[in-house]
Parts: sequence; structure tokens; C-alpha cells
Amino acid sequence: MATKTFHPNDDFRNTISTVDAEGKRVWLYPKKPSGRLFKARKWISYGLLAMLFAGPWLRIGGLPLLMMNLPERKFIIFGQIFWPQDFFILLVAALAFTLFVILFTVVYGRVFCGWVCPQTIFLEMVFRRIEYWLEGDAPQQKALDRADWDWNKTWRKTTKHALFLLISFLIANTFLAYIIGTDALVQIVTDSPSQHLGGLASMVVFTGVFYAVFARFREQVCTIACPYGRLQGVMLDKDTPVVAYDYQRGEPREKLRKNQQRTAGDCIDCHQCVQVCPTGIDIRNGAQQLECTNCTACIDACNNIMALVDLPQGLIRHASENNIAQGTPFRLTGRMKALSGALVVLLMGLTFLLASRSNVQATVLRTPGQLFQKTERGTISNLYNISVINKTNHPYPITLRVLEPAGGTISLVGKDGLTLPAQGITEGVFFAELPKSSLHTTNEKIRIGVFSGGQLITETKTKFLGPVQ
Repeated sequence: MATKTFHPNDDFRNTISTVDAEGKRVWLYPKKPSGRLFKARKWISYGLLAMLFAGPWLRIGGLPLLMMNLPERKFIIFGQIFWPQDFFILLVAALAFTLFVILFTVVYGRVFCGWVCPQTIFLEMVFRRIEYWLEGDAPQQKALDRADWDWNKTWRKTTKHALFLLISFLIANTFLAYIIGTDALVQIVTDSPSQHLGGLASMVVFTGVFYAVFARFREQVCTIACPYGRLQGVMLDKDTPVVAYDYQRGEPREKLRKNQQRTAGDCIDCHQCVQVCPTGIDIRNGAQQLECTNCTACIDACNNIMALVDLPQGLIRHASENNIAQGTPFRLTGRMKALSGALVVLLMGLTFLLASRSNVQATVLRTPGQLFQKTERGTISNLYNISVINKTNHPYPITLRVLEPAGGTISLVGKDGLTLPAQGITEGVFFAELPKSSLHTTNEKIRIGVFSGGQLITETKTKFLGPVQ
């Protein structure tokens, strides 16, 4: 089959669809989508929304499923607590996640943007559906915005924005729950506002931000603010499946006329794909446009029209540029294989780090400015500060012992014992004593164990100063 070379009007690349020639905002009125892919996307969105709102309340071993407590520098992922001391694990996990996103984008395109991204899900499946319910489809919304302020317009607009604020408030509370935890959130809500002015201010700020994003800023988050869309140019290639227009079938375009002996392409230039696009682009201008989120609304719209005019569906579909131009099937490229290999290595390293990670971590440092002391018993002592972190949800009574060299003892300063609180940190000061016979250098290595119930739960190493031998 002979191939066609498609040369669209490239003027669209000089501007974005939401800004006119004078630089003013063009308010979009996308037509209400319908079709098989939209139904699938709708149910996936409902499931993801349920997971998002339920996430802070779910517990694993008494700990939240997910919490990113930046103020306290405490992170809980799948019921496991991570502290700043686990920075290397978090770094490897972040690298693995970033590489996964890149690989996923190279293989599947921007499916995440259109099907999983919270911005898209909230805007298209929550806020815009409220607009369709209260104001009607795109033509009715345009007419309502142009109409004078009468009772019909007033109650519809007031109800819409009241619901927008309410949902923004719920999103803000959920967002806060992922940061400070549900217990702290409930306390902020139930206590007197004067006791939690900071938390109340955070609620107000987050509510205002989410309301502004979903009521006003909208699709411009994807085209202006989001870096992921702008990075697609380096992540996608001509073998990456994207939402694409099959110009081999569709060109040249021509309106459908009654009793016509059709010699043009299958595209009847109905503009339905443009009217349903939430970012206002024309997918026929070419694949991999910055504004395209791969939401597949144009695929459903085109398939619906093709079914009505008795033409094959799939004029707009998920396909790579090479698939459209040359008919080549999807294949694993060298870049995909290299990214997959790097991701496997990172995941193996992350698995090893998680498996070897201890639930309790101790840090022992010599007290600054203190030298060694000679005791009446003829031993040598050093003064240390200890900090022990509990990464579990269970408290531990702990004792300290010298594991190496042999014959060492430990005595706490000002305390009879240490108790390690759940998800907490305990600190103390102690003297470590070693017999002179155990010292072979002036800077001896010493290994200290942390025990609970007679069981070694972690150990740490430090230096022990002694006299010149």
C-alpha cells in the first residue's frame, strides 16, 4: 500500500489552544464525551478516587497506608516507617519510580495523564460533570455564560461554585491527612479553632488552591504548569503508542454529502474530535502535541461518527507514528530494553536495602570536648551520646552492652534505663568502660549493642579514646 506524507498546517505549534492572538484566556467548553473508552475511564477514575479518599484511613499494623509527614520528617509507606536516616532507601525508591514513569511513558505514551493523573480525574470526572449536570452540555454552557444575570443563571452558578468549594475542602482535608495523619486532622476539626490556627490556615490555603485550580486554572495546569507534559518530547519517540490520527486513511478530508460517490479519505471533517477535547486541540494536526493528555475522548467521538456513517472505526486510535506511516507493529526498542534493565537493577537494589533494613537504628557519638577518663578500678571510660530511632509501632525497653572488645561495661547517666517509644526517638548519655588490656591503640574501635528483652535488636560502631600504650 502506498504511503502518504501528511503535511498539516504547523501554525498551531506557535500558540496554545487556550490563548488567543492578543494573549487573552480562551475559555474551553468541551462537549460531553461518551463511548466505550470513556466508560472504562470513568470506572477506573471512581476506583482511584475511592482509593485516594480511603488511603489515609487505611491501616497496616496500626500504621497508615501512606503518610508523608514533612514537618516531622516521617514517611510511612505501606505501613512501614521511614525516617531521614533512611534517605538512601528513599533516594533509590525515588529513582526507581522516576525510571518507571519514563519507561511507562516510552512504552504506553501519556496514558497516565489521561487516565490516572489526579488533576485529570478530578477535573473531568468530578468538577466538569457537575457543570454538565447543572449547566448542560457545551452549547448550553456557552449560552448561560453569555446570558444576563437572572434567577436561572444565579442559582445555577451559585450552586456550582458552592459544590466546587465543598469538594475542594474535602480534597484539602484528604491532602492534609496524607501529610499530618488522620488523628491530627480529626483533632484539628473537632477542637477549638484557636488551638490549631496553623492547621486551620493550612485547610483554608489548600481549599483555595484546589478551588482555583479546578474552577479557573483547569487545563492550563497540564499545558503550562505540569513539567511531565513538557518532558514528553524527550521521552516519546516514533515507536511510542499515542493517541494518533490515521492520515493514511483520513486524508484528504471532505464533508459527507448525500448521494455522494466518495473519493476522499475517511475523515468527514465533522470536528467532533476537536469539540470533545478537554485541552482544545485538533488531534489531526499530528501526534505528540504538548496539550494532548491521551484521554481518548477524541477516539470515542470519532468512533461514534464512523459508526453513524458506516465507515471503519479506528481513524483515531492508539498507535505509534511509525505504525501510522509505515504499518509497522509495536516492538521493543533498544531504549525500552535499556530502561527495563536499569529499572530491574534498581528494584533489586531497593529490595536488598529493604530486606536488610533494621526496625531500630542507633547512633552513638562521643560527647564533644571530652577526653578519656581513668577510673579508680583501673579502667578507661569515655562519655557518649546515644540516639535510638524506633521505626515500628511498638515500644521497646532497651539496654546497652559493649559487644566488642570483651570486658566492656556501660553505665547510663541520670537514668536507670531507656524506653524506646513507638514511632519515636529516645536519647541518652552513658559512660563506656574498657579494661586497659582491651586497648591496643589510642583510637580503638568499639561495638555497642542495643538489646530488648535479652535480644539484640541493633548495633552500632564508634571510636574509643585511650592513653598512649
